[in-house]
Amino acid sequence: MARASLENLTKRFGEVIAVNDVSLEIKDREFFGLVGPTECRKTTLLRLIAGLIRPDTGKCFLWMNL
Repeated sequence: MARASLENLTKRFGEVIAVNDVSLEIKDREFFGLVGPTECRKTTLLRLIAGLIRPDTGKCFLWMNL
C-alpha cells in the first residue's frame, strides 16, 4: 500500500515561482499521470514528491507499507 498527499506546496527559485500552492492526493492503486507543456515545472513537482528538493511552503506526505 502506498499513498501520497501534497498540501499547498510552493517552490520558488529566486523570483520565479516554479510550483504555486499545489494540493493533491494520490491514493493506493490509483493510476496517476502528470502531463503539461514544456517548462510547466512537472519535473520540479516530481522532485518535491521524491524529496530531492524542499518546498518553500506546504507539506508532502508519503505512506508506504512494505
